[in-house]
Amino acid sequence: MTEISTPLGFERHDHVHCVDQGLLSAEQRCAEQGLRLTPVRRKVLELLLQEHRALRAYAILELLREAGFGSQPPVAYRALDFLVEHGFAHKIEKLNAFVACAYPGEMHSPAFMICRKCDAIAEAHSAPARGILGVAARASGFQIEKTMVEAEGLCPSCTDQPDA
Repeated sequence: MTEISTPLGFERHDHVHCVDQGLLSAEQRCAEQGLRLTPVRRKVLELLLQEHRALRAYAILELLREAGFGSQPPVAYRALDFLVEHGFAHKIEKLNAFVACAYPGEMHSPAFMICRKCDAIAEAHSAPARGILGVAARASGFQIEKTMVEAEGLCPSCTDQPDA
C-alpha cells in the first residue's frame, strides 16, 4: 500500500514563517552534522524557500548576482550540489531546476506535483518500495535505493482560473 501524505506547496500558509523555519532547520542540521552552511549556500536555500517553485541554476545565479554574491556559474552549482547532497533541496529532472525540500532532515522518497501553468511545486512523500514498483523490483531481484516521482498537471489556483 502506498503512503499518502498531504503535499506541501499548494496550500496557503504563513510564507515568512515557512522561509524562517526552513533556514533555521538547515542551520541547526548543519551545526549538528558539522556541515558548513556558507553565506552563498544559505542564500540559495533562502531563494528556493521563498519561491515554492522550481528555479533553474541560471535564474538562481542571476538572483545571487543581484544580492551581491557574484555571477560565476560554479558559485550557484556548488551551492546547489551541497543543498541537494544533504537533502535541503531537490533537483526536478523534468524542468532541470531546483526546489527546496519540504521535508528536510526526513528520509523520504519525494513525489512532486508540478503545475504546468505557473510552475508551482508541491512535494509529498511517496513509498514506491511498497507499491507496484516495489513489487516489480522484488520480483526481479532489484534493490531500490532512490526514487523521485514527478507529475505534471494544474495546481488548485490554476484549476480555478479560466483559460485565457
